[in-house]
Amino acid sequence: MFAVEDASGFTGQADEILSPRTPDEATQILSRANRERLPVTISGAGTGVTGGRVPSRGILLSLDRFKRLDIERGRAFAGAGISLNDLQAACLPTRQFYAPDPTEWTATVGGSIATNASGSRSFRYGSTRKYVLALTVALMDGSLRTFRRGEALDFEVPALPIPNTTKCTAGYPLRPGMDWVDLFIGSEGTLGVVLEAELALLPAPEDLMSGVVFFETDAEALDAVDQWRSIPSLRMLEYFDRRSLNLLRTKYSEVPSRAGAALLIEDEGSDVDAWLERIPQDDSWFALSDQDRERFRRFRHALPEMVNETMHRRRFLKLGSDFAVPLEKNREMLAFYHEQLGAMDYVIFGHIGDAHVHVNILPESADQFERGMDVMTVFARHAVELGGTVSAEHGLGKRKAAFLAIQYKPAEIEAMKDVKRRLDPNWLLGQGNLFPDGS
Repeated sequence: MFAVEDASGFTGQADEILSPRTPDEATQILSRANRERLPVTISGAGTGVTGGRVPSRGILLSLDRFKRLDIERGRAFAGAGISLNDLQAACLPTRQFYAPDPTEWTATVGGSIATNASGSRSFRYGSTRKYVLALTVALMDGSLRTFRRGEALDFEVPALPIPNTTKCTAGYPLRPGMDWVDLFIGSEGTLGVVLEAELALLPAPEDLMSGVVFFETDAEALDAVDQWRSIPSLRMLEYFDRRSLNLLRTKYSEVPSRAGAALLIEDEGSDVDAWLERIPQDDSWFALSDQDRERFRRFRHALPEMVNETMHRRRFLKLGSDFAVPLEKNREMLAFYHEQLGAMDYVIFGHIGDAHVHVNILPESADQFERGMDVMTVFARHAVELGGTVSAEHGLGKRKAAFLAIQYKPAEIEAMKDVKRRLDPNWLLGQGNLFPDGS
């Protein structure tokens, strides 16, 4: 037996860990697994936060040897094991970039496709789904297929309700006439094994301005969000609450003492003077250089790292939300978070431009952990009541699979399961992901 975990701390075990080098080796493994009824769980970099790559038994199929990376004008050919960091670095000399930018750049291309990942630039550019042109997929029957955009499913599926949010990755986005590529994106390793992808690249902007804008109150920050959301050149609009800034101050003493909230912005218009006219205080940070922009990116990414360090010391798992609501419900959802959390230890940060902030509850005891679990379920139900989704970018995996039934009716989940049975009739691939009952 081999112990396995992911970034969430979720643990499990595998009977075998296999790392194929070629598509033929991958299909042979799946054929044997299907014949011998062995569960197969796909493993990327382990950066997921929902237990998606953690098996309870069977084969752990690592894709870390699929390392093809070819950059052309307007597109890249990337193996599933390529990290997003390596992909972005390879694009730089060609003055191009890959738009999706999840917080963890060590995540792989395959893992980001499995969850339809997005990140801070999704405010302007959207999620992974928009940038996948083709997929090479190994299926459980041992076949290898390459699907291109526009290649429609050869079977009928119903139209499932779509939340009124800018992004969603909860379950299969079924609709009549959909293509194969969209079916596999966000399927969390339950339908097939993505081995390689053809991805769309964008020209790098000529000018880019970054800033961290500080506010005394949440209300002022939310007013700014409403005012700035329509700026066409704005590509990033990220949020830090007071508790987040308090945690960051332990590492960044230069955070203004008056600040009770902050917004991280990136603007491809690069007009600093225009931004200086928009903000009421002069202690915000602005940058035009790559070096300073990288400093701001590290500031943003330091927060989840510090949260993880805190929980490592406390020896408990953090409880993190991934809910998004319609833009007009942003304030209502944020107020609901604060009301329900009360005196609990927590931080709220993230993609406020998409009405998609992350609540991280930081328990110090078993009782606090159980209370946090209950609160997260309350949040999931409220997000759906407001027209939102239970997962905007991380997927549901195993830790959050029960949330699928909050967003969808039993008949709608059964329609997803029908698709699963068609491609994996023995229910071997990604057991426990999305469907907690496993059948």
